[in-house]
Amino acid sequence: MIIPCNAKQIEQYQAIIFDMDGLLLDTEQIALQAFREACRQFNFEPALDIYLRAVGTNPVRTKMILTRGYGASFPFDQISPVWGENYRKAITERPIPVKAGAPEFLEFIKHAEKRTAIATSTAHQTAREKLERTGLLSFFELIVGGDQVAKGKPDPETYLKAAELLGVRPHQCLALEDSDNGVMAAHGAGMSVIQIPDLKEPSAEIRALGHPVLSSFMEVQEFLSGKEMFERG
Repeated sequence: MIIPCNAKQIEQYQAIIFDMDGLLLDTEQIALQAFREACRQFNFEPALDIYLRAVGTNPVRTKMILTRGYGASFPFDQISPVWGENYRKAITERPIPVKAGAPEFLEFIKHAEKRTAIATSTAHQTAREKLERTGLLSFFELIVGGDQVAKGKPDPETYLKAAELLGVRPHQCLALEDSDNGVMAAHGAGMSVIQIPDLKEPSAEIRALGHPVLSSFMEVQEFLSGKEMFERG
């Protein structure tokens, strides 16, 4: 479906709420590699499709998805701390990569004078440290982390809490996400959503929601500025 952008789309929103890992920060590939390395230490070769089901979820849901998907013999409790340490080393021993166009898009949102927040499955303090290290922290009014909600994505609680803390109604918010789990969370909260896929393309079920699926922050900025015609994913 072709979406005509004959007006500034951004004017209808009071707030823009962002996911973090896989959207602003190019960290999901790092997490995947850390997971694979941890699994191989225990002579387990992980199937990628099962891992991808857990992208965007909190640690509790991640464990549930992986143990159900890989079976009772999967040594999650042994692999998990090694995975975490591998990931910690990878993001602390070298700069955290930022997605192309993310800083420029955040400047665009700043100049548009929109409220901003982070809604992430990552723990609040960890998210804050990542954003500070990448120079992005100052763009956001607040962070809602996965440790601050009872139910993580794909449950809408993370997005609903972000909107509540901003003092903005959910239908006045635009959420930006990379993962299917994140899209389900934002959609369930009653927000508009734009998806920029990272590790995998949206499933048929997610595409059926009818939200724009774009390839980059540059495309999102053009879409919100009303400059182009886009094909909705």
